[in-house]
Amino acid sequence: MQTVKATLVAAIAVVALVVSPLLGLAEESGRLALTISIDGAIGPASASYVKDALAGAGERRAEIVILRLNTPGGLNTSMREIIADVLASPVPVIGYVAPPGAHAASAGTYILYATHIAVMAPGTNIGAATPVQIGGPIPGLPSGAPDKEGKDKKDGDRQPEPKDAMTAKATNDAVAFIRSLAELRGRNADWAEKAVREAATLSANGALQANVIDFIARDPTELLRQVDGRVVEVAGGKTQHLATKGAIIEAIDPGWTSRFLAVVTDPNVAFILLMVGIYGLIFEFMSPGAVAPGVVGTICLLLGLYALNLLPINYAGLALMLVGIALLAIEAFNPTVVIGLGGVIAFVLGAVMLFRVEAPGYRLSWSVIAIVAATLIGFVLVVLGSLRRARGGPVRVGAQAMRGLSAEVLDWSENDGHVLAHGERWQARSTETFKPGEVVEVANIVDLTLVVRRTATRAEGGTS
Repeated sequence: MQTVKATLVAAIAVVALVVSPLLGLAEESGRLALTISIDGAIGPASASYVKDALAGAGERRAEIVILRLNTPGGLNTSMREIIADVLASPVPVIGYVAPPGAHAASAGTYILYATHIAVMAPGTNIGAATPVQIGGPIPGLPSGAPDKEGKDKKDGDRQPEPKDAMTAKATNDAVAFIRSLAELRGRNADWAEKAVREAATLSANGALQANVIDFIARDPTELLRQVDGRVVEVAGGKTQHLATKGAIIEAIDPGWTSRFLAVVTDPNVAFILLMVGIYGLIFEFMSPGAVAPGVVGTICLLLGLYALNLLPINYAGLALMLVGIALLAIEAFNPTVVIGLGGVIAFVLGAVMLFRVEAPGYRLSWSVIAIVAATLIGFVLVVLGSLRRARGGPVRVGAQAMRGLSAEVLDWSENDGHVLAHGERWQARSTETFKPGEVVEVANIVDLTLVVRRTATRAEGGTS
């Protein structure tokens, strides 16, 4: 038995000695495929997510990074940040438009062109990369207007032209950018320009035939098989031979920073945070010492301003919103009709103009604007209603409010004395003489001295 035990122990030791180096070798071989997923609009949160994920991939010496795209587009600044990180990545990045039914439109097209290897799943599409920063028709699209002879030109003969200098500048810049990416990766630069100028699109098969992508893959496993053995050039001009066969696929989830940015940089959330913050401070100034409105308002205001700093905004719209809010605050302290309505109009116009970007997923919802505007209008109506009721009700302060009040005589000497009215001791005078404890009526108030008289009932009783 001892011999058997010794043999088993020796066998286990040998296996451990053999397997441990193999495991270490497998770990050092870097056969790890990390997956980054961008679903939805591209913004500051997406840029932060990709940046952190690529940095982590470099630290872990991953073989490749699969950047899965399913996006309608997004902000130009965030798109360029992602592309800069992809181009500077020491780990090869494979752009993968997936799952079936997904698309890489607008900013997604630029990112896919920037990746080292471009792949699409069946049933996906790419294109429509025309820059749209300001509202209005898509620049560069054929207008469809007839020529001088009154006949429409054919699509192949029509040369789309930007309608203004700013549009031409943005379009030409986008064309130069995507062509440089296409030339860097050896892809179809002519179609890339067409996607920018004419918002052209392609299916997966069409993109493969047009040399826009490298191949089609149904799933990440098939993708790894097809890229195995390829040679790519990474940052610094270094070439890397991909060995992805049997690589372990691991997904990288966004960190808390990216998730926080995804919530805060939503234009509707930023708009609401801004409103809550401003009105929290207004209520704190109206009722000093409440504390809670001031604390919550300050936090929300800072978060809203942080989000606005990350988003492209129209400062004229922001100024109009602030003017509107200031007018409504004045309305709360000095109620009028004109100031309140002017504040609501300025606020709504400013909200409509606030965000100067038309990227998908970064538009301010009309329903949010309507709800906030309705709340402000309700606030004005409540203030005006309170004003009307206050003006229609009885007078509660001042000399007019004192007239007709009953007062008790405390002491009296000839035509002067003191009375108790409203729980306070007042100096009083009259043309009549009263006794202590007698109830009189206040006829007027002159320089903090009450002019009193006998009550009407007592006077009538004395006459009869």
